[in-house]
Amino acid sequence: MKPSMKSATFLLASALLCTLLGLGYPLSCEVCTSDGPNCSGKLQTCTHDEDTCITILTEAKKEGSLAVTSYKGCAKSSECDSGSFAITVNTENYMGSTRRCCKNDGCNQDPLPAFMRNHTENGLRCPSCIAAFTETCTSTQETVCVGDETHCVAVSGLAQSHVKFAAQGCGMENACHSKPGTLVPSGSHLLTIKKTSCHPSSQASGKAE
Repeated sequence: MKPSMKSATFLLASALLCTLLGLGYPLSCEVCTSDGPNCSGKLQTCTHDEDTCITILTEAKKEGSLAVTSYKGCAKSSECDSGSFAITVNTENYMGSTRRCCKNDGCNQDPLPAFMRNHTENGLRCPSCIAAFTETCTSTQETVCVGDETHCVAVSGLAQSHVKFAAQGCGMENACHSKPGTLVPSGSHLLTIKKTSCHPSSQASGKAE
């Protein structure tokens, strides 16, 4: 017996639905950048390979000038970690950020709590340097670590997608596990961390290894 027209239509509709579900629908995220602890913008459709909404709040001190930057947008889950990232190059240059990643439409509309930096020296030291237009920098001095900064960290990446930079200093342990592609807004620049390496600072001598 041949299947009825109704059964054939049902099977076709089911197959079409499964295909659409397999393809998925584009994610929509709030997109904005602002000087200050929060920003607001419109929901925008992400590209097909961006499956995550991201919120980042950064506190950065450059040559003694302090800036707080907030950023919201679309990202790839392979490049997004919820948590904190911090590195201290010296007393006049440090950067710390709090990030949250989520995967529902508009899920990044809420603000993040401020990044809280512990300024208490912990007795550790690490090699220190910072440079632009290069992927490495050579340390000529040491910096004093503070708070939960127990590792010596070296990072390199891009500012505004095309200017290379490199830095070394003290950092939290979770900075060692930052994914390549991690975004960190800093003032007027959007930094992309491409490579991170680190090791524990020597607690026995207070000197970097």
